[in-house]
Amino acid sequence: MRGVYSATMRDKRVFIRHILNHLQDANLIKDWEPTGAKNRYDYLVQFETGRLAAFEAKGCLDGANTTIFEAPQQANEVVVWSICTNPTSDPRRNAWSGIHTRLSADIISNQKRVDGLVIWDMLCGTVDRPCPKLAVAPDRITEVAQFKLPPPCIYVFPGTVPHARNNPHPVAQKLEDVLLLQALHKCFGGRDNEVNYVDFDVEHRNRDTVRRTRIRRGGVTVKESRFDVLRRS
Repeated sequence: MRGVYSATMRDKRVFIRHILNHLQDANLIKDWEPTGAKNRYDYLVQFETGRLAAFEAKGCLDGANTTIFEAPQQANEVVVWSICTNPTSDPRRNAWSGIHTRLSADIISNQKRVDGLVIWDMLCGTVDRPCPKLAVAPDRITEVAQFKLPPPCIYVFPGTVPHARNNPHPVAQKLEDVLLLQALHKCFGGRDNEVNYVDFDVEHRNRDTVRRTRIRRGGVTVKESRFDVLRRS
């Protein structure tokens, strides 16, 4: 089990290294560094403007460890990157579970800022995980090292933390407000109507705090929850 875990983490690190080097070669980021076990986030990315993005590399978003991270104070933006190496996993189902059930609960309960989510890994576009974007346009492939990749799935979150009294209805930022997401979108051939925008509504109802999650894409609401009671998962 330990060997399998180590190999999985190594594969993820190799994938991320190639992607970040590719962004750097394209002059979309200035520099990047892994932060290692000494911090509760995995990577720090620097842009030419001096802006810093911290991101945490996670698995399939259906586990409790999705919310275990803490960005540094100097970070201007915070991104979660789901790299799911389980070929039987359903990324679309895990996206909703991760965003609504886990991340929204953590963001609201702990007043934690998360600017966006990337769901994208080395299995995307392979026979194990066919990509709908390639079904329509098979030429939308970017080759990076040994990987042949479709455009990433990107979710942009609000730039402020939801709060029932002080900030009950925060809506998603613009894509260009989150430079790491914008860089991935631009470098790997994303289309603007494919970007997902996540809004939150949070209220107090009697003794409960409830929240609703909404995902918009191409100007249309594609998924929306009920007002669910906030429970940490």
